[in-house]
Amino acid sequence: MPDHTPWNPETAGKLIAAKAGLDGPLLPILHALNETFGHVPDEAVPLIADALNLSRAEVHGTLTFYHDFRREPAPGRVVKLCRAEACQARGAARLAAHAEQRLGTRMAPHGRANAAGVALEPIYCLGLCASGPAALIDGRPHARLTPERFDALIAETTS
Repeated sequence: MPDHTPWNPETAGKLIAAKAGLDGPLLPILHALNETFGHVPDEAVPLIADALNLSRAEVHGTLTFYHDFRREPAPGRVVKLCRAEACQARGAARLAAHAEQRLGTRMAPHGRANAAGVALEPIYCLGLCASGPAALIDGRPHARLTPERFDALIAETTS
């Protein structure tokens, strides 16, 4: 899991200023903040709105529309299982049921972490369609997952 910089408005201001001149800068700014801080806190919304001459509602609407942007820091570990049709056809539903049981948590966008600090989230297409079911485990893609391989990857990354 990548280390993130603690939130501070000065760093955020620099990130916003660096992207503000782009065509359509809102999404690149949100991505930069999300990558740097691990989330886009509510305190960033007025900074972005002021820099781009947008309303806070416009920034908030974009921030909440896209599931990739977090509004709170992520838990220690994030497992994202592909729920797209190609992976479904290759056994993703069975894998999802297994993962929920194994991790002791329900799958949900920006899901709550289990007791071990692992969140289970859906993602819709990783581009690994021919080799599904697929997942991102702590930001690393894995394909051709079986329940047994999933368990091994979870055990490998927790030790």
